[in-house]
Parts: sequence; structure tokens; C-alpha cells
Amino acid sequence: MASAQATTPIDVPRGLSGVIVTETQVGDVRGTEGFYHYRQYSAVELATARTFEDVWHLMFHGELPDAAQLKAFSAETAALRTLPAAVRDALPALAHAGVLSGPLAGLRTALSLLGATVGLRPLYDLDPDRRRADALAACAAVPTLVTALHRLGQGLQPVEPRADLSYAANYLYMLTGDEPEPDRVRAIEAYLISTIDHGFNASTFTARVIASTGADLAACLVGAVGALSGPLHGGAPSRALDMLDAIGTPDRIDPWIRERVLGGERIMGFGHSVYRTEDPRSRMLRGIAQQLGGPLVEFAVQVEARVEELLAELKPGRELHTNVELYAGVVMELCGLPREMFTPTFCAARVVGWSANILEQAEDSKIIRPAARYVGPPPPQALPAVASC
Repeated sequence: MASAQATTPIDVPRGLSGVIVTETQVGDVRGTEGFYHYRQYSAVELATARTFEDVWHLMFHGELPDAAQLKAFSAETAALRTLPAAVRDALPALAHAGVLSGPLAGLRTALSLLGATVGLRPLYDLDPDRRRADALAACAAVPTLVTALHRLGQGLQPVEPRADLSYAANYLYMLTGDEPEPDRVRAIEAYLISTIDHGFNASTFTARVIASTGADLAACLVGAVGALSGPLHGGAPSRALDMLDAIGTPDRIDPWIRERVLGGERIMGFGHSVYRTEDPRSRMLRGIAQQLGGPLVEFAVQVEARVEELLAELKPGRELHTNVELYAGVVMELCGLPREMFTPTFCAARVVGWSANILEQAEDSKIIRPAARYVGPPPPQALPAVASC
């Protein structure tokens, strides 16, 4: 058992806001500038100009692949999409058990089962090549798991992955059973790339804390999925669309928003814990949504503009702008994804960022072990006498 922290505890802000806990080469978010990056490249530029496999290679290897490397990497990862028989056979029961909670809940159990089935060993005991192989296999399996769980939950048979399709195209194919249109593939691919990583968010930090114990990769990912499932983290895209549904028409924007802001409620899709400018992901996804077009996009743009004006009036000085969730929801809706799959789709991308962070953390043998300030009754107190019968 680890000993208690010997050094004097240091006061930090609630939620560790702004506290630097380690060094990383994976990426960063510069909130005051409205900019974030993967390794040395702008994440938005990567999302608009590169494939998912390009960026996956970058996150795991630190460099963008050349044509030959990309071909080999794409083939290597595509071959890992098929699930072990023991995992595949267990999915109907997992889907049935999670019929009310959805695919993300089933994914937690499925990842544990996958780790046990393939015999994932503690990161502490592995060399870097074995860790990378485990991470590739887990990342490749997540889209197959979440789409199969979703389809089984809808009374449909899972669709087996196709190695000839790209990561994004195969994801949509496994979800719907139909080969997707190229514009839908590109829209979803850009979204997936844009959400691969985003600094030390709650789920990434959770994954790294577990990795610091030397646990196996599946344990790290299960913890990350658990953190992601919270509505304050990964659960907001569908809630942002629910908000658009509730508002309904442009004339209802003002009264609907005023009532909730004055009532102390959070407006989903607006505000961010890091950005003090427009979320760059929102700007990019707005452009993708506008390329796809339609009444939903037009209404979302109207709502965005008016809500930002109302928030500036009702919460002056707060700099509350749209975040990734509003237009992420719009893009996924336009591409035919059911709302219960919005957060699992986010997960299918973020698993690559989690894994890159896990691999980096595994190189550091120091366990993450902060302190807490005790604020309960002053100890030690005398034990009360045991009551006699």
C-alpha cells in the first residue's frame, strides 16, 4: 500500500482548474486564443485536411505518416476491428441489460471483457511495443463494440466491420448497415478528428490516473468511459439538440432562454471551462453543418446568435460562446446518427486520444496521488460506549 503523502499539501483551485500536473507531448488547449493542437499541428487544420488514420498515426507515433506508412497503418488497424468470439457472443446480453442506459454503459463492461479475453497485462509489466499493440487493438474494437451494442438494443443484428472502408466510413456502415455517402463520411470524419483529444479533460485525466498505477489498458479506458458518461462532460450534444427541439421556433428563443438563465440553469451547448473565445471546434463544425444545409442548420445559427446576445446581457463579463456540443449534435443529426449514439460516437474518437495519453503516462513510474483537506469533526474523539442489549 502506498504511504501517505509526506510533503506539505498545497492549496489549489477547486476542480484543479489551471493546475499543471504533468508535462505532455500529446497536445494542448490555449483557451484565451481559441486554439488547440495535437502534437505540433492545429487540430482544426488536421480535421479539415487529413484522414482519421493520419491523425491516429500522429497521436501514437508523433508524426504524420507518408503514403507508405499510412497504407500500412490503415491495414494494420483495419485488421483489428473484428471482435474475439467470446466478446461478440456476450454482446446480446450486454445490450439487453443496458436497454435503458444505452451503448455507453454496455461499452464499459465490454471493454473489461475484451481486456480479460485477450489477456491484457498491466502496463507496468509491458514494453512500449506491447503497450502500443494493446492500444491499437482497443481503439479499433471500440467502434465495433458501440455500433453492435446499439443495433442489438434496437432488435437488429450487428454489422460486421469491413477492412476496405476507412475508419469513419466503416463506423457509419456498422451503425446503419448501408455504405454511407461520401459527404456524410467526410462530415463525420472531421467531427471524429476534432474530438480525438482536448487537453487534460476529466476523462483523459481519469485515464492517466489509472495508467499511473500500472493497470492494464482496458482498466484505463473503462475509467475514462465512466468519466465521459457524465452529462457535464460527454453527454451534452444530444442535450443541445433537445434544447433546440424545446425552443421550437425563433419567437420562443428569448422567453425560453431568459427563463432558464434567470432560474440558474445551464444552457447546453454554450460556455466552456477553458475557452474564453469561440470554441474553434464549434466554428469548424458550423461550417460543415452549413455545407450540409437544411432547416435545422438555419435554426441552430439563429439560436446561437441570439443566445450569445442574451448571455452577454444576463451574464455580463462571462464570455459565454457556443462550444463543440451544439454543432456536433447538428452534424451528427444531419448524418443520420440517432441521438443515443452521439456520446458513443464521441467515444469512438476520444479513445485514440485517451490511448495516446495512457501510453505517455505509462512511461512515467510516478503514481498520481494528490491530497485532500479533511473538514469533518476534529479527531481523535473518544469512542462511544457500546450499547448493551
